[in-house]
Amino acid sequence: MTERNFTVIENEWITLKDGTRLAARIWMPEGADAAPVPAVFEFLPYRKRDGTCLRDESTYPVFAAAGIAGVRVDIRGSGESDGVIDGEYTPLELANACELIAWIAAQAWSNGSVGMMGISWGGFNCLQVAALKPPALKAVISIASTVDRYNDDIHYKNGTHLSAQLSWAATMLAYQSRSPDPELVGDRWKAMWLERLEKEPFFMEEWLQHQRRDTFWEHGSICEDFDAFPVPALVIAGWADGYRNTPLKAVEGLGPKAKALIGPWIHKYPHFAWPKPRMDFHAEAIQWWNRWLRGEQNGAENWPQVRAYIQDGPKPSIRREFDPGTWVAKSQWSTPEMECFYVEQYGTLAPGMPIAGAKDHDHYLRSPLDTGTMSGEWFTLKPDAEMALDQRPDDAGSLVLETAPLTEGRDYLGQPVLDVVLSCDAEIANLCARIVDIHPDGTATRVTFGVLNLAHRDGNAEPKPLKKGEKTEIRLVLDAMGYRFGAGHRIRLSLSTAYWPMVLPPPTDPGVTIDLATLGLALPALGEHEVVSIPEPENPDPLPTYNELAPSETARGVERDLTNGLTEYTIYEDTGLSEHPGTGLATRQVRDELWSIADGDPLSATGTATWTCDMQRPGWFVRTISTATIACTATDWLISATIRAFEGEDQIFEKTFENKVPRDFM
Repeated sequence: MTERNFTVIENEWITLKDGTRLAARIWMPEGADAAPVPAVFEFLPYRKRDGTCLRDESTYPVFAAAGIAGVRVDIRGSGESDGVIDGEYTPLELANACELIAWIAAQAWSNGSVGMMGISWGGFNCLQVAALKPPALKAVISIASTVDRYNDDIHYKNGTHLSAQLSWAATMLAYQSRSPDPELVGDRWKAMWLERLEKEPFFMEEWLQHQRRDTFWEHGSICEDFDAFPVPALVIAGWADGYRNTPLKAVEGLGPKAKALIGPWIHKYPHFAWPKPRMDFHAEAIQWWNRWLRGEQNGAENWPQVRAYIQDGPKPSIRREFDPGTWVAKSQWSTPEMECFYVEQYGTLAPGMPIAGAKDHDHYLRSPLDTGTMSGEWFTLKPDAEMALDQRPDDAGSLVLETAPLTEGRDYLGQPVLDVVLSCDAEIANLCARIVDIHPDGTATRVTFGVLNLAHRDGNAEPKPLKKGEKTEIRLVLDAMGYRFGAGHRIRLSLSTAYWPMVLPPPTDPGVTIDLATLGLALPALGEHEVVSIPEPENPDPLPTYNELAPSETARGVERDLTNGLTEYTIYEDTGLSEHPGTGLATRQVRDELWSIADGDPLSATGTATWTCDMQRPGWFVRTISTATIACTATDWLISATIRAFEGEDQIFEKTFENKVPRDFM
């Protein structure tokens, strides 16, 4: 299609049926009134004016130049939109999205066909909205999302409590506490701001009320009814991100309606993600939209069902710029053939079958509570220490089983499975399994991992305590992997009873006794495939440049107090102060987190996350400081949060949340 010029509507008010005005930014192709165009819609709480503008401005102008309108709308209570947010993926949010899709389709410039797109929150809700079947929604592109809100999001993972839950609750408190831009909303900015500050929820209070997989998490999980999902879905993720399982789960559940693409990336759009190689997301997305929103016969429906980057021995580093590997495609996805490994002798894994007549070989495992400091973040935004680092320090606190050096390379794609029989002298314990690539020089790259609250061994809806001292069969399904172990490398299985700070510990620290004779590790063989080429973007730096008024800063560290037996994990992220050259709005966000735990005392685990958010123009300055904390007793989670708001130097608002929530087999 011939490229055309476009205009940007900086702010368009869309009034919902209940009278709420939502703020939209629209990229409009030239001549759309005369020749209507399709539209791509993205619906987020992350503030179009100053939150997602960088990535929006890297993509929607390209769409508009190709004749596809972009409509980026702030969820109620976010950015310049009226009202107060009521939670995450709520019925109200999804109903508003359906109403907005109808509004877009009814505009004179619209051809009546709408696509929905997003990463993370926007990737989630585009799948959820599609499941509601708004008539004008014809296709979606979902990046870094989930089909199962309980097991593949930042809250819980197979019944374990992710520390990311507190981090994200603090993040959302900070995001939702920020002021609208007076340049767009006028004199009512302060009244809107104070309404948000007064009424916004602390999301973790609700999340902790649902520690098992109940109807709260079933809502919005499209895996509850894959058959009812109506439209084509391009589902994308990165191996370095917490949402790596979703593309394969989508094609397994949706069949030919879904296309999966998995690269080496962190939690970013793939045209500017790390580690490289990147992909030309714009060209692929335009082809996808033209097929399903215009009816163009361009063959998008014939893309392979799964395309994946098979990593070939990347090494952890201070900044991981590029992962070696190969793009492969499978025209039709099917359950992989599993290659099984067993314990040949103590400490050694070997392929084949269990040794006939093997006797029980019990191994007692009780990892130090700070095992896991090399884990990185559950979802990653930068290719630095947010990614998993060299695993040797964590392996020191783990049961390690590994193969002999491989005589030839082995390629895998899919989810590994660990089967084992174990016993425990408590009713609750956690088990973590990591697949690690041991390079010839000893470097240890984490390939994938899985965690399981053993009280959730038979499902997440109805946890049940372990029977103390009784041997119990356990199956742990690890996260998906796409990986080649090269000749001369070893495949290591590392088992631990702790994975802190990523996973918060259970109330006691009993350890587990593992029957090594029963242990079986199944790795998903790549099988029949085609080596393919995925085009990279022509522009190596597609993000726009803003005016830097103060530099950014990142720091992450682990400090062990050997005298008092205390480990602290610290995170400091300062975005720096940057000014948008078109709007003159300058913003800065600072994240400061501290996690601590004492040797042998799981009840000592605490976390504190503080965000400072600034917005300014000449003569106008506002700041919010939000802090969220978690601690615990043997029976309860103890959470609190505060939010303070400043206009200039004057504090104009303060609010505190405090709650005690019973632990539910966790």
